[in-house]
Amino acid sequence: MMTQQIMPGAESFLLKGNNGKAVLLLHGYTGATAEMRPLGNYLHGLGFTVLCPRLPGHGTSVADLEQTTASQWVATAKVAYAILAKEYQEIYVAGLSMGGLLAITVAATEKVAKVAFLSTPIFVPDKRLPFLPLLRWFIRYLPKHKRDYHDLAEYCLCYDKMPTKPLVSLFGLVKEVKKHLLQQVKCPCLIMQSKIEHTVQPKSAQYIYDHVATVAEEKELRWFNHSGHILTLDCEHDQVFQEIGEFFSKR
Repeated sequence: MMTQQIMPGAESFLLKGNNGKAVLLLHGYTGATAEMRPLGNYLHGLGFTVLCPRLPGHGTSVADLEQTTASQWVATAKVAYAILAKEYQEIYVAGLSMGGLLAITVAATEKVAKVAFLSTPIFVPDKRLPFLPLLRWFIRYLPKHKRDYHDLAEYCLCYDKMPTKPLVSLFGLVKEVKKHLLQQVKCPCLIMQSKIEHTVQPKSAQYIYDHVATVAEEKELRWFNHSGHILTLDCEHDQVFQEIGEFFSKR
């Protein structure tokens, strides 16, 4: 089988820090590690070791992504955690969009010091969702529209269309998160969500806040009023980075 060529900037990245702590970053569906790179650089500047794995099917081609499932993304996230766990006692996790679902999975099943969920999809506004198992046979791809990220535009390496076939397993993961995994997350949590985005219904963030097992004084919900779905690249990214950095750094 021919190996898919990885787009420049979409590779997995590892930044070695000096504070003895590590952060696992997880990107979104149809996205790439690049969308997490500015956050990774910021956290590395604070002394953290940062690992962001390229999830299967991403950073190569839409056709490649079409053949993947949520179980592969979960497995990759857990392997990345295991790599860090061999060297670090304190591991922090931050996930964007689908990466937030993976972060919930890791935090529910592994030893995690703190976790940040960004734009994590519990509810989505697409009314076609209940018919997805049937529609995917007739609608192979859904178009995507790129937002202008101005000074961070070079980090937006997402595909220009979304394959529908893997969405069946992705929303299966959403069901698993709602039914079992959120209730197993007990570590301190930071939940971040835009109020004006259209990919994820903002009430998703409140649902996560209400259903994680983390005690009230150790979970925080932060709203953003001017950003779209990709909080790590949009106009409030400086605030996003600062708040995650402070959350991971404070005792």
